[in-house]
Amino acid sequence: MPKRSHFLVGASTAIGSLALTGSAEAAYSRIMQPFENGERPLVAFPQKRPLIVLTPRPPQLETPFSVFDEGILTPNDAFYVRWHNADIPTVIDGAKHRIAVTGTERTLSLSIADLKAFEPVEIIAVNQCSGNSRGFFGPRVPGGQWTNGAMGNARWKGARLRDILAKAGIVAGTKQIRFDGLDKATLPDTPDFIKALDVDMARDENVIVAYEMNGFPLPLLNGFPVRLVVPGWYSTYWVKMLSSIEAIDHVDDNFWMKTAYRVPATPNNSVAPTDKGYPTVPISTMNVRSFLTNVKNGSVLAPKAQEIRGIAFDKGTGIEKVEYSIDGGDSWNTAALGPDFGRFSFRQFRAEITPKAGSTMTLATRATAGDGSIQVATPTWQPSGYMRNQIETYKVTIV
Repeated sequence: MPKRSHFLVGASTAIGSLALTGSAEAAYSRIMQPFENGERPLVAFPQKRPLIVLTPRPPQLETPFSVFDEGILTPNDAFYVRWHNADIPTVIDGAKHRIAVTGTERTLSLSIADLKAFEPVEIIAVNQCSGNSRGFFGPRVPGGQWTNGAMGNARWKGARLRDILAKAGIVAGTKQIRFDGLDKATLPDTPDFIKALDVDMARDENVIVAYEMNGFPLPLLNGFPVRLVVPGWYSTYWVKMLSSIEAIDHVDDNFWMKTAYRVPATPNNSVAPTDKGYPTVPISTMNVRSFLTNVKNGSVLAPKAQEIRGIAFDKGTGIEKVEYSIDGGDSWNTAALGPDFGRFSFRQFRAEITPKAGSTMTLATRATAGDGSIQVATPTWQPSGYMRNQIETYKVTIV
């Protein structure tokens, strides 16, 4: 592992200006997203190809959706970026980085070398922002107006969190494990970004502290030198630049658990825009989704036999089947599933269609997960714009 990861310029330079020096040509490229006020710049931040910029500081960078047609794994330089606090280290010495483990029988200070002394684990898992696809909510809601590219699928390698906790020793009465990273707020009243997991979830065999991503050190913007990986859960829990693991004897009540990242405790976690007074719970596991990757809404297709293909995923029960429709969901056929790379991974699917010249079609995809959950046809809504998973449709013209 390289000793140092940095942004190619001095550590005191603001991250927003770093983005503009990453690729001058890319900074002038634009893309139009499919909703009102959808024009966005394409900018190559350090260690990244040109990505769609929602905000430069803190960086919120979306993966262009065509990337997901390139293969089952999302390349590191194309992987989306989402930070909450703008004060992010621009230079980190990986050899000197330590993770403090506290609130346990034994206090630990773990280096990357120490992490590598634990049994190494590799897992392919989808990392998806809670607000992925928020820009499609109607009525619109505040927050980053993502389309569908605030997600990615990678092979993560690291040490099991439960092995770390076993070495530290869990104290009787521990209820949660909470996590902090190196990013800091720029204003004194802004709460530090801290997340927590119930102790049983923290000791799940699939939760790891990752030091590699697709066979390489993590990009700095994706959490170098180490990040928490919680397969099947939304990425708000995947704390980047992990620096602190703390066992606590209560349910964490910091802002990012008690107030932010909560969803309605209602069917499909959905409410009407006029609803008030409903109970909420912290967001947790992802719901089932599917997308076409080689066709987009508004595409023009040739009148011949051709393949449509895409990806599907869920919280980790696996994809049981994917169906496709050529008539907007009036009828469905079963697509062929690709190789299974694990229950937390994207699952590719394919089907063949033969459209007729001079016609229009509305393609749609619908995935069913191993637990029986299925994508919804009726749009869901919530004030934070989380957890969208309705059936995606693609209107195409055949010429």
